[in-house]
Amino acid sequence: MDFAALDRKLAFYQQHKHLIPEAVKDNYEAAFRVDYTHNSTAIEGNTLSLAETAVLLEDGISPGGKDMREVYEAVNHNKAFAYINSRAPAGKPPDALIAREIHAILTQNIMEGGTYRKVNVFIRGARHTPPSFADVPKLLAYFFEDMELNRSKMHPVEYAAWTHAEFVKIHPFVDGNGRTSRLLMNYQLMSAGFLPVSVPKEQRAVYFTALDTYHREGDLTPFTAMVYGLENARLDIYITAIEQLRAT
Repeated sequence: MDFAALDRKLAFYQQHKHLIPEAVKDNYEAAFRVDYTHNSTAIEGNTLSLAETAVLLEDGISPGGKDMREVYEAVNHNKAFAYINSRAPAGKPPDALIAREIHAILTQNIMEGGTYRKVNVFIRGARHTPPSFADVPKLLAYFFEDMELNRSKMHPVEYAAWTHAEFVKIHPFVDGNGRTSRLLMNYQLMSAGFLPVSVPKEQRAVYFTALDTYHREGDLTPFTAMVYGLENARLDIYITAIEQLRAT
Protein backbone atom coordinates (compact mmCIF):
# COMPACT_ATOMS: atom_id res chain seq x y z
CA MET A 1 0.00 0.00 0.00
CA ASP A 2 1.35 3.36 -1.06
CA PHE A 3 -0.20 5.79 1.41
CA ALA A 4 1.87 8.65 0.03
CA ALA A 5 0.37 8.11 -3.42
CA LEU A 6 -3.10 7.99 -1.90
CA ASP A 7 -2.43 11.24 -0.06
CA ARG A 8 -1.37 12.87 -3.34
CA LYS A 9 -4.63 11.77 -4.93
CA LEU A 10 -6.56 13.18 -2.01
CA ALA A 11 -4.68 16.49 -2.25
CA PHE A 12 -5.41 16.69 -5.99
CA TYR A 13 -9.08 15.96 -5.37
CA GLN A 14 -9.34 18.53 -2.57
CA GLN A 15 -7.59 21.17 -4.67
CA HIS A 16 -9.72 20.68 -7.79
CA LYS A 17 -13.08 19.33 -6.61
CA HIS A 18 -14.58 22.80 -7.06
CA LEU A 19 -14.35 22.21 -10.81
CA ILE A 20 -16.99 19.48 -10.65
CA PRO A 21 -20.47 20.94 -11.20
CA GLU A 22 -22.81 20.66 -8.24
CA ALA A 23 -25.27 18.60 -10.27
CA VAL A 24 -22.54 16.06 -11.02
CA LYS A 25 -21.44 15.95 -7.38
CA ASP A 26 -25.04 15.42 -6.30
CA ASN A 27 -25.39 12.59 -8.81
CA TYR A 28 -22.21 10.88 -7.61
CA GLU A 29 -23.20 11.22 -3.97
CA ALA A 30 -26.74 9.95 -4.53
CA ALA A 31 -25.45 6.95 -6.47
CA PHE A 32 -22.98 6.18 -3.70
CA ARG A 33 -25.63 6.51 -0.99
CA VAL A 34 -27.86 3.94 -2.70
CA ASP A 35 -24.96 1.61 -3.48
CA TYR A 36 -23.61 1.84 0.06
CA THR A 37 -26.97 1.15 1.66
CA HIS A 38 -27.59 -1.76 -0.68
CA ASN A 39 -24.18 -3.34 -0.12
CA SER A 40 -24.03 -2.81 3.63
CA THR A 41 -27.46 -4.33 4.21
CA ALA A 42 -26.97 -7.10 1.64
CA ILE A 43 -23.78 -8.22 3.37
CA GLU A 44 -25.97 -8.93 6.41
CA GLY A 45 -28.55 -10.87 4.40
CA ASN A 46 -30.98 -8.19 3.19
CA THR A 47 -32.55 -9.30 -0.13
CA LEU A 48 -33.53 -5.93 -1.60
CA SER A 49 -31.97 -5.48 -5.02
CA LEU A 50 -29.99 -2.38 -5.94
CA ALA A 51 -32.93 -1.14 -8.02
CA GLU A 52 -35.40 -1.78 -5.20
CA THR A 53 -33.13 0.08 -2.79
CA ALA A 54 -32.89 3.03 -5.17
CA VAL A 55 -36.67 3.29 -5.61
CA LEU A 56 -37.17 3.00 -1.85
CA LEU A 57 -34.65 5.69 -0.93
CA GLU A 58 -35.27 8.09 -3.80
CA ASP A 59 -39.03 7.73 -4.31
CA GLY A 60 -40.19 6.34 -0.97
CA ILE A 61 -41.82 3.35 -2.67
CA SER A 62 -41.52 0.07 -0.77
CA PRO A 63 -40.93 -3.02 -2.92
CA GLY A 64 -43.72 -5.57 -2.88
CA GLY A 65 -43.27 -9.00 -1.35
CA LYS A 66 -40.50 -7.94 1.02
CA ASP A 67 -40.41 -8.24 4.79
CA MET A 68 -40.81 -4.85 6.47
CA ARG A 69 -37.65 -5.50 8.45
CA GLU A 70 -35.67 -5.38 5.20
CA VAL A 71 -37.36 -2.13 4.22
CA TYR A 72 -36.57 -0.57 7.60
CA GLU A 73 -32.97 -1.79 7.39
CA ALA A 74 -32.45 0.13 4.15
CA VAL A 75 -34.32 3.27 5.23
CA ASN A 76 -32.57 3.31 8.59
CA HIS A 77 -29.14 2.80 7.05
CA ASN A 78 -29.71 5.79 4.80
CA LYS A 79 -30.67 7.88 7.85
CA ALA A 80 -27.61 6.68 9.77
CA PHE A 81 -25.34 7.64 6.88
CA ALA A 82 -26.91 11.10 6.84
CA TYR A 83 -26.27 11.28 10.58
CA ILE A 84 -22.52 10.64 10.25
CA ASN A 85 -22.35 12.96 7.25
CA SER A 86 -23.57 15.76 9.48
CA ARG A 87 -20.95 15.11 12.16
CA ALA A 88 -17.81 13.72 10.57
CA PRO A 89 -16.68 16.97 8.89
CA ALA A 90 -16.11 18.47 12.33
CA GLY A 91 -13.09 16.18 12.66
CA LYS A 92 -14.03 14.95 16.14
CA PRO A 93 -13.44 11.21 16.63
CA PRO A 94 -16.60 9.22 17.33
CA ASP A 95 -17.33 8.38 20.95
CA ALA A 96 -19.59 5.90 22.73
CA LEU A 97 -22.62 8.17 22.43
CA ILE A 98 -22.18 8.52 18.68
CA ALA A 99 -21.73 4.76 18.25
CA ARG A 100 -24.87 4.08 20.24
CA GLU A 101 -26.82 6.72 18.32
CA ILE A 102 -25.74 5.18 15.02
CA HIS A 103 -26.97 1.80 16.22
CA ALA A 104 -30.23 3.28 17.50
CA ILE A 105 -30.93 4.84 14.09
CA LEU A 106 -30.07 1.59 12.30
CA THR A 107 -32.51 -0.41 14.40
CA GLN A 108 -35.52 1.92 14.49
CA ASN A 109 -38.78 -0.06 14.16
CA ILE A 110 -36.78 -3.31 14.32
CA MET A 111 -35.42 -3.71 17.84
CA GLU A 112 -34.28 -1.67 20.83
CA GLY A 113 -31.17 0.11 19.66
CA GLY A 114 -28.18 1.73 21.29
CA THR A 115 -28.17 -0.79 24.14
CA TYR A 116 -25.25 -3.10 24.76
CA ARG A 117 -25.98 -6.80 24.66
CA LYS A 118 -26.83 -8.76 27.78
CA VAL A 119 -26.14 -12.17 26.24
CA ASN A 120 -23.21 -13.93 24.62
CA VAL A 121 -23.27 -14.18 20.83
CA PHE A 122 -21.52 -16.08 18.06
CA ILE A 123 -20.63 -15.03 14.51
CA ARG A 124 -21.59 -17.49 11.81
CA GLY A 125 -18.68 -18.50 9.59
CA ALA A 126 -16.03 -16.81 11.73
CA ARG A 127 -13.33 -18.43 13.84
CA HIS A 128 -13.44 -15.51 16.27
CA THR A 129 -15.87 -15.66 19.20
CA PRO A 130 -16.92 -12.25 20.56
CA PRO A 131 -16.11 -11.58 24.22
CA SER A 132 -18.53 -12.16 27.06
CA PHE A 133 -21.27 -9.55 27.34
CA ALA A 134 -19.99 -8.79 30.84
CA ASP A 135 -16.72 -7.52 29.34
CA VAL A 136 -18.28 -5.28 26.69
CA PRO A 137 -18.37 -1.99 28.69
CA LYS A 138 -14.75 -2.40 29.79
CA LEU A 139 -13.55 -3.33 26.29
CA LEU A 140 -15.37 -0.39 24.74
CA ALA A 141 -13.74 1.95 27.25
CA TYR A 142 -10.34 0.59 26.19
CA PHE A 143 -11.38 0.88 22.53
CA PHE A 144 -12.16 4.59 22.76
CA GLU A 145 -8.96 5.21 24.74
CA ASP A 146 -6.95 3.41 22.05
CA MET A 147 -8.75 5.41 19.39
CA GLU A 148 -7.22 8.60 20.74
CA LEU A 149 -3.77 6.99 20.83
CA ASN A 150 -3.96 5.51 17.33
CA ARG A 151 -5.21 8.68 15.70
CA SER A 152 -1.71 10.14 15.52
CA LYS A 153 0.07 6.83 14.95
CA MET A 154 -1.81 5.50 11.94
CA HIS A 155 -2.51 6.74 8.45
CA PRO A 156 -6.20 7.80 8.28
CA VAL A 157 -7.11 4.83 6.07
CA GLU A 158 -5.43 2.37 8.42
CA TYR A 159 -7.02 4.19 11.37
CA ALA A 160 -10.47 3.84 9.81
CA ALA A 161 -9.86 0.15 9.09
CA TRP A 162 -8.72 -0.42 12.67
CA THR A 163 -11.79 1.37 14.02
CA HIS A 164 -14.07 -0.98 12.10
CA ALA A 165 -12.12 -4.15 12.83
CA GLU A 166 -11.72 -3.48 16.55
CA PHE A 167 -15.31 -2.34 17.14
CA VAL A 168 -16.82 -5.36 15.40
CA LYS A 169 -14.42 -7.61 17.28
CA ILE A 170 -16.04 -6.44 20.54
CA HIS A 171 -19.49 -6.93 18.97
CA PRO A 172 -21.23 -4.74 21.56
CA PHE A 173 -24.77 -5.18 20.22
CA VAL A 174 -26.94 -8.23 19.67
CA ASP A 175 -27.40 -7.29 16.01
CA GLY A 176 -26.28 -4.51 13.68
CA ASN A 177 -22.58 -4.56 14.61
CA GLY A 178 -21.36 -4.85 11.03
CA ARG A 179 -23.42 -1.95 9.74
CA THR A 180 -22.45 0.17 12.76
CA SER A 181 -18.76 -0.66 12.26
CA ARG A 182 -18.85 0.23 8.56
CA LEU A 183 -20.48 3.55 9.40
CA LEU A 184 -17.86 4.26 12.06
CA MET A 185 -15.15 3.45 9.51
CA ASN A 186 -16.64 5.95 7.07
CA TYR A 187 -16.99 8.50 9.86
CA GLN A 188 -13.22 8.26 10.36
CA LEU A 189 -12.48 8.49 6.64
CA MET A 190 -14.66 11.56 6.17
CA SER A 191 -13.25 13.20 9.30
CA ALA A 192 -9.84 13.01 7.64
CA GLY A 193 -11.13 14.43 4.35
CA PHE A 194 -11.28 11.11 2.52
CA LEU A 195 -14.33 9.76 0.72
CA PRO A 196 -16.62 7.18 2.32
CA VAL A 197 -16.35 3.67 0.87
CA SER A 198 -18.74 0.80 0.24
CA VAL A 199 -17.71 -2.83 0.66
CA PRO A 200 -19.23 -4.65 -2.35
CA LYS A 201 -21.51 -7.51 -1.40
CA GLU A 202 -19.64 -9.59 -3.99
CA GLN A 203 -16.51 -9.27 -1.81
CA ARG A 204 -18.32 -10.45 1.30
CA ALA A 205 -16.15 -13.55 1.74
CA VAL A 206 -12.90 -11.61 1.29
CA TYR A 207 -14.17 -8.96 3.68
CA PHE A 208 -15.07 -11.42 6.44
CA THR A 209 -11.82 -13.34 5.98
CA ALA A 210 -9.77 -10.14 6.33
CA LEU A 211 -11.62 -9.21 9.52
CA ASP A 212 -11.23 -12.72 10.91
CA THR A 213 -7.48 -12.55 10.24
CA TYR A 214 -7.27 -9.46 12.42
CA HIS A 215 -9.49 -10.91 15.12
CA ARG A 216 -7.58 -14.18 15.33
CA GLU A 217 -4.03 -13.18 14.44
CA GLY A 218 -3.87 -9.45 15.11
CA ASP A 219 -2.88 -8.78 11.50
CA LEU A 220 -4.72 -5.72 10.21
CA THR A 221 -2.89 -5.64 6.86
CA PRO A 222 -5.42 -7.60 4.74
CA PHE A 223 -8.33 -5.47 5.88
CA THR A 224 -6.40 -2.21 5.58
CA ALA A 225 -5.43 -3.23 2.04
CA MET A 226 -9.08 -3.78 1.22
CA VAL A 227 -10.12 -0.36 2.56
CA TYR A 228 -7.13 1.22 0.78
CA GLY A 229 -8.26 -0.30 -2.52
CA LEU A 230 -11.83 0.90 -2.06
CA GLU A 231 -10.69 4.43 -1.18
CA ASN A 232 -8.29 4.52 -4.10
CA ALA A 233 -11.07 3.49 -6.49
CA ARG A 234 -13.47 6.14 -5.15
CA LEU A 235 -10.89 8.90 -5.50
CA ASP A 236 -10.20 7.76 -9.06
CA ILE A 237 -13.85 8.34 -10.01
CA TYR A 238 -13.64 11.99 -9.01
CA ILE A 239 -10.13 12.49 -10.34
CA THR A 240 -11.16 11.14 -13.74
CA ALA A 241 -14.06 13.60 -13.81
CA ILE A 242 -11.75 16.48 -12.81
CA GLU A 243 -9.18 15.58 -15.48
CA GLN A 244 -11.88 15.43 -18.13
CA LEU A 245 -13.16 18.85 -17.11
CA ARG A 246 -9.65 20.34 -17.14
CA ALA A 247 -9.08 18.97 -20.62
CA THR A 248 -12.13 20.72 -22.07
